[in-house]
This record gives sequence, C-alpha cells and structure tokens, in this order.
Amino acid sequence: MIEIKDLHKSYTMGKSTLHVLKGINFSVAEGEMVAIMGSSGSGKSTLLNILGMLDVANEGTYNLDGKIIKDLDETKAAVYRNKFLGFVFQSFNLISYKTALENVMLPLYYQKIARKERQKSAQKYLEHVGLGPWATHQPNELSGGQKQRVAIARALVSEPKVLLADEPTGALDTKTSYELMDLLQKINDAGKTLLIVTHELDIANMCKRIVHLRDGIIVENKKVDQVKASQYVE
Repeated sequence: MIEIKDLHKSYTMGKSTLHVLKGINFSVAEGEMVAIMGSSGSGKSTLLNILGMLDVANEGTYNLDGKIIKDLDETKAAVYRNKFLGFVFQSFNLISYKTALENVMLPLYYQKIARKERQKSAQKYLEHVGLGPWATHQPNELSGGQKQRVAIARALVSEPKVLLADEPTGALDTKTSYELMDLLQKINDAGKTLLIVTHELDIANMCKRIVHLRDGIIVENKKVDQVKASQYVE
C-alpha cells in the first residue's frame, strides 16, 4: 500500500540547513495499523506530511497504492489526496459555523457529488462513528471526543485507502482517548489501513506495529501484541 525508499527532507533556514529526515525506508501493507512515534523534532510530523502529500521530499521515492508520488502540482496532489487519503488532526479542524453533518459532507462537495448523495453518505458515516443523533449539532455543542468522531467520519466519507491521524488523542482525556482508539481499531478491523502519529506509548501499543523515529532516522520498527482498547471502555 505504501512504500518509502531512501527518503530525505531538509529545510533551509537562512544560511543553515536542517536535515529532518535522513534516509527513511519503510512500508505499510494494506490493512495494517501502524503507530509512528518519536519525540519533538524526530521528524514524525514531517514524514506524515510527506505521506499526506502536504509536503515533498528532497530525495527518495514514495509509492502509494502502486503510484509513484512525484512532481505533482497542487491540483493533482489534491486529486490524489481526495482519492487515497483521509486526515484526522489533534485539533479536529471542524468548521465552527457548520453542523456535524455539514462538516462531514464537505469533502464530497469538493468532489462535486450531488447534495442529496452528500447528505446520505455523511449521515451514514456519522452513524458509523456513533453520532447519528448529533447530525444537526454544531462543534461548540459537542464534547472533544464527539468532535474527533465527526473528524473521523469526515475523513472516511470519501472512502480513502489510508487514514492518516496526527496525534488524534492528543487533546482528549484518557477515557475518551481509549474510546476513540476502540473506534479506530474497529475501523482497522474492517480493513482500513491506518497510520497514527503519537507520542503516547499506550496509544501506540493499541496499533499493530510501532515505527520509532529519532533524529530523522528509524531506530526501531517492530510488530507488537496489540492491546485492545475495548478492555478499557465501559
């Protein structure tokens, strides 16, 4: 599904150069649930941005579902993002003046899907994440966990190949975090490929594999005995 080879990324800052990724090699098979861990400055967010086509590498190759991601203009990159990727962010990134349903519908608007079909699909995915009755509520009427579930529904509504989540539990309390991970595990069990950036070991252990970055290189890449979040959810 994802194949990264000899990936390098540097940023020029005045007269100095910051080498953030230093020859990353790793792959993700379809249906995996992989945690990407590392301290601040390790390169994990940069790697996720490159995987999400929000940034580009200086060197190396990125193969996504059999397609080489290279030299894309913003229009083509947007098409590929809509087709292959769904995003979940720590800060939810919901539009405050739109309802939960309208927020979930938004990606389909950009794909020029008819309004009636957008509403039907958005309602389906809100129900899928347990928020069907909250469809008409605006973000300020929802809890943090509910907002993240809306964000997950929005990420899924385009039926992407891969779900990329950047610290999805970072703004949530422990109980809500485990409830959210239970949902993500169920989404993965249904066949969706997930990559989750996290700095929390307990969250990483709820994935099936952990890739650990330090100073721009992978220092550990191991499968783990996945902890089921459901055992912590009442």
